[in-house]
Amino acid sequence: MSLSYRQPGVVLTDRHFTVPLDHADPSGETIELYAREVVAGDRAHADLPWLVYLQGGPGYGANRFIGRQAWLDRALKEYRVLLLDQRGTGRSTPANRQTLPLRGGPAEQADYLARFRADSIVRDCETVRARLTDGAPWTVLGQSFGGYCAVSYLSLAPEGLKTVVIAGGLPSLDAHADDVYRAAYPRIERKVTAHYARYPQDVERARRIADHLLSHDVVLPNGYRLTVEAFQSLGLMLGASDGSHRLHYLLEDAFVRTPHGTELSDAFQEEVQGQLSHAGHPLFALLHEPIYGQDARPTAWAGERIRAEFPQFDAAKALAGDAPVLFTGETIHPWMFETDPALRPLRETAELLAARTDWQPLYDPARLAANEVPVAAAVYHDDMYVDTAHSLRTARAIRGLRTWVTDEFEHDGLRAGAPRVLDRLLALTRDEA
Repeated sequence: MSLSYRQPGVVLTDRHFTVPLDHADPSGETIELYAREVVAGDRAHADLPWLVYLQGGPGYGANRFIGRQAWLDRALKEYRVLLLDQRGTGRSTPANRQTLPLRGGPAEQADYLARFRADSIVRDCETVRARLTDGAPWTVLGQSFGGYCAVSYLSLAPEGLKTVVIAGGLPSLDAHADDVYRAAYPRIERKVTAHYARYPQDVERARRIADHLLSHDVVLPNGYRLTVEAFQSLGLMLGASDGSHRLHYLLEDAFVRTPHGTELSDAFQEEVQGQLSHAGHPLFALLHEPIYGQDARPTAWAGERIRAEFPQFDAAKALAGDAPVLFTGETIHPWMFETDPALRPLRETAELLAARTDWQPLYDPARLAANEVPVAAAVYHDDMYVDTAHSLRTARAIRGLRTWVTDEFEHDGLRAGAPRVLDRLLALTRDEA
C-alpha cells in the first residue's frame, strides 16, 4: 500500500518494491527497495513522464528534499520524479555493521555486498520501471556514482531509457582502480595547493594539528580514533563548491587552552567526527573500490597502495621539513576500518572484497558506441572526484553524447548550480543548447 502526503508545493508518495537479491536468480532471495515519488502539487493527477534520480556515492540514500528544493524544482516542471534509495542505502534494506551480521560471517557478507554494484542497481531500476510506467521508458538523472550507474544502464538496458542526464559522473570504461587513484592524487594535490593559496594561514594551522595528532592519542566523542591520516582525509571536502571555505573555518577553531594544556576543542572534534564517520554510509567505504572492479584483478586497497607512489602526502615527512601537510581526498584505506567504530566490525568483510577476483564487466563499449538514447553530461573541469580526462574519453565512446565542460562549478554542480545545471543538461539532450 502506498502512502501519499504533502509538503509545500509537492505531493509525496512512499513506494516499496520487492526485487531479487541476484537478478540472475529471479526466483531466489529477495530484498526490499524504497523510493519516494514527488510530483508538483498542482499536477498530482496529471499524466507526466517519469524521471528517476540515482544518487552519488556509492552508499548514500536519495536526497531528502523539503518541498521543491535544488534541482527538484526544475524537474517538477515536467516530470514525476522518483527518488530511489539504491539497494543497501536509506530505507532499501540498509547494509551496515548492525544488519550485515544477519547474513552470517565476513565471507557471507562479502558475497552479499558483491551484488550491490551498478549492474544490480540498473536491474533494480528496470524492475521498478516495469511496475510504475506500464513499460514506457523513463529519464534517468545520475549524480556522480549515479552517473556511473547511468552508463551501466546504457550498456545493460538502453530500451528502458528515454533520456539520460549525468552530472559529474562519467566513469572510465576500462580503468582499473589503480589507474583511477594514480590519476586522482595529482588532482587532490592541486586542490590542496589552491586551498592554501586562498587561505595561507591554514598551512601552519594544518601543520600544528598534524603535529599534535602525531604525539597524542585523540579519540573523538563517538569513538573514532583521530590519527594524522584521518585528519588528512578531511581533504574530501575540497571537491565541493564551498568545501575550501568550510575546511578553513574548521581549521581556525581547532585548539583551546585548558587546565591540562592546549587541546583540540570539543567544537572541532564534533565537526570532524561528523565529517569522518561512515555510520550513515558504510557502503561508501566497503564498495568504493569495488565499483571499479571489472575483471580478474583484485582492487587490493588501491587507494592505499597508490598513495605510496606520492610521498609528498606523508605528513611526518612534511613536518620534518617546512613543507605543507597535504590533505587527501576520495580514497578508502584499510586503517579506516580500525579508526572508525562504524566500520571496525566490517574489517574482514572489506578485506575479502578487496581480494575478490570475479568482478563482472559493468559497461559494454560496443553497445555504447551504437547508443541511440539522447545523453548529456556535465564534466566539471579538474573535478577532484572524477578524472576529467577519463570522463572525456568516455564521452567520445558513447554515440551521440553531448558534454557541457565547465569550471563554473565543482563536483557538486547539480546542488550548487541547481536548477540551472539541470536545465542546461536537459536542453542538450534536445539540441536546444
